[in-house]
Formats: sequence, structure tokens, C-alpha cells
Amino acid sequence: MQTSPSDNLATLDTASSAPRPAEPGGPRRPASPWRGRVMAAGLLLAALNLRPAVTSLGPLLEEVRDGLGMSGTVAGVLTSVPAACFAIFGLTAPRLARRWGLGAVVCAGLAAIATGLVLRPLAGGTMVFLAASGLALAGIAVSNILMPVIVKRWFPDRVGAMTGLYSMGLSLGTAAAAAATVPMTDALGGSWRVGLGVWALVAVVALVPWLFLARDRTNGSEAGGSEAGRSAESDTVTGASASGGPASGASAAVGSGADASATAEAPAADGTAIPITRSPIAWAMAVFFGFQATAAYISMGWMPQIFRDAGVSASTSGVLLAVVMAMGVPLAFVLPRLAARLRHQGVLVVILGVFGLVGYAGLWLAPAEGAWAWAVLLGVANCAFPLALTMIGMRARTHAGVARLSAFAQSIGYLLSIPGPLLVGVLYQHSGGWGQPIALMAGFMVPQIVAGVLAGRDRTLEDEA
Repeated sequence: MQTSPSDNLATLDTASSAPRPAEPGGPRRPASPWRGRVMAAGLLLAALNLRPAVTSLGPLLEEVRDGLGMSGTVAGVLTSVPAACFAIFGLTAPRLARRWGLGAVVCAGLAAIATGLVLRPLAGGTMVFLAASGLALAGIAVSNILMPVIVKRWFPDRVGAMTGLYSMGLSLGTAAAAAATVPMTDALGGSWRVGLGVWALVAVVALVPWLFLARDRTNGSEAGGSEAGRSAESDTVTGASASGGPASGASAAVGSGADASATAEAPAADGTAIPITRSPIAWAMAVFFGFQATAAYISMGWMPQIFRDAGVSASTSGVLLAVVMAMGVPLAFVLPRLAARLRHQGVLVVILGVFGLVGYAGLWLAPAEGAWAWAVLLGVANCAFPLALTMIGMRARTHAGVARLSAFAQSIGYLLSIPGPLLVGVLYQHSGGWGQPIALMAGFMVPQIVAGVLAGRDRTLEDEA
């Protein structure tokens, strides 16, 4: 049977390493503490590097446009490149992870990020700049898709805490690049090329633990907690996070899975199956993920320019973007834990959406006068990302289900998010102001709220079969 990329990701447990005999004594005991610490450090460092390639560009977009001769429309294309790369290259993550293992693929992704960030400042024209950005973003894409799977598989007893750590690292890297790029550029001589290139050093540092983790094809099978039914002969997958992780809203029920690679659908208790493309939960998650990603990439690409056009300085505009992104640091720990205790996460979706609508209204009415308040409000709204990651873990009972849902929701979601930043650039170019683009941003919040409420219902993929 032909399988889709998301279905391939569902078979990582059986395909990423040679089959091992089942252990009669039950699950393996946790690995040594130092190995768990290396894995946690690798997770955090990888997360820190999944956004600077994007948020370091926003504060310097005007200088990059002048240096490379970009129009507003082309700049809109540039701000859509992240979502396009995440959608396209993210589809390769499942097959690569099955062939080489999770650690090796993430290590290669970080190497691609570092290489792209080194080459980008050397570009002499727009196309070369786009190509170098695409290389870095391809590395980000495969890591993005695999992170929820890594958390669920490497730390099955601490899914909530490790999702919070990953989300915090993501927010810290995002905010740091936004806030520090302009000051570093000024301190290093004022060239945007140097200011963008310095972030390659951070990616190189992140490679260090992953060089170790990439050597072990079975990494994660012993990390951070007990493993449930990892062997190829195991007939049952236990919901390890039922006692406190994001999946605690679902029962720790099990599904049959003697040979996950033999089918592209999620097995049900009665043996029937449903393709992921026919799952209402999967589509609701994909739409919710897509619109929250649209808001995030519009913010990262265009928010500093909105403030600069309102009379705010370049450095302050970068700090304001950092505030937007930094709001995710504390909330990355609060939201997953809170979501895990709720049977329906729709109320959190609505609250975040209201914050976004108020923030956009303020940005339209008084962008400079209330800049700090709008940055805080929009920062809270952008915390839909850790909520979406948590909901992915809650909408399936098994590792395979989470893997398939993560791949589908993120790949389709990023495809849906591609037009948003581009449309903002086109409207900005042709209207000569920010009224229409901000109205479009606010309009995107409506389907995000609706889809999030639907995705937040207390159901799982296995329930639909």
C-alpha cells in the first residue's frame, strides 16, 4: 500500500531501528541521568534555533530591501518563504526519520540552518538570498515536524513539562533574535549582512549535543521516562502521559499495532481504520495550526515595519517584536499544563483570539501611542502555538497517532499559512498604508477561533475510526 508522509512518520517506532526482542520484564528502565540531560539540552538548543532565521530578518527588512532592491510584493514573498518551506520540506521529515532516525535528521536540519545563515549574508541578489533562506528554513522545517514526536517518544512521562521547555526555547530564540539583531548590527559596524550572519554561530553551538544524539539510532527509547511497548513484537501501546502530560485529557487506552508499517490508517478497536485526510479532528487541527502560523509569520515578518512606519525607531521596533515573541516564554509553561487539565480547550482558544482582536484594533487606531500594549496583547495571542502543540498530543492516544496528526496538521497548516504574509505585502504595496493589511490580520483570527474550538473537543483520532 502506498503511504503518505504522515503515515510514514507513524511507523518510526518500528522502522527507525532493527527489531528488538520484547523484554519479558516489561518496559526498559530509564537511561542514565546524564543522557537524559543531553537530550533535554539538545531539545532546548534546537528549539532556540527554530526561529532566529525568521525573526532576525524583520527588524532589518527595510535595510535588506534597500540593499537587494526588493519591492514590497517581493518582500511579501520573502515573508511567505518560511511557511512554504515548512509545508514542503516538512513532508520529507517522516521518510527521513524512518530511514536515519530522529536524532540524525534533527542534527542534519541544524547543519542546514547554520549553512543557510552563513550563506545568506553573502548573497548579491534577491534570488540567492531567497535560496540561502530556503536552505535554513528547510532545516527548520524537518525539525519542526519532528519535535512533538521527539517529546512524546523521548519523554513519555513528562510530555507537558518537555513541551513547555521546547516552547520556552522557541519563544526565547524568537524574542532574542528580534531584540538583539539591530543592536548587534550597530555594534558590529552597521551592516545588515553581519547582523544576520551572526545567528549562524548559535546554530553551530546547537549542533554539539545532536552530534552525540545522531550516533544512536535508538535514541529516545530510554530517555526521560519509561517506554511503553517499544519492541516490534509489542501488541499494545500505552498512553504514558495519562498521568499529567498533555494527553491526560484522553484515557490511557490502547490500540492494536502489531505492524504499524502495514497500514496507512489509524487502527480502531474493532479493526476498522480511517485515513487521516478524512478525520474531522485532523482537519480542525490543521486549520487551527495554519491560521495561528499565519498570524505568527505576519508578526515576525511585518510587525517591525508597521511600527517603523508609525514613527518608531528601528531598534525599538525590534524590541517590540521581541515583546510579542517573549510573551510565549512564561505562557509556554502555563498553557500546556492548563490545557491538559481541561476536557475542552476551546475556552483557551477563544481567550487568545480575543486578545488578538483587541491588539489588532489598537494597532490600527494608535500604532505608536499604544505600541507596548499592543505588543503584549498580540504576544499573548501568538501563544496559540504551544497550545496547538499540546492539543496535537491530546487528540491521539498512541505515539503513532500523535506522529500522524503532527505531520498532517503541521504540513497542511503551513500550506494554509503561505498566502497570509504575501497578501499583507501586496496590500501594503498597493494601498500605501497599514489599514487594509491590519484588517486582514484581524479577519484571520475568526477562522482560527472557530477551528480551534472544534479541535479542542474531548475526542481523539482513535474515536473517529
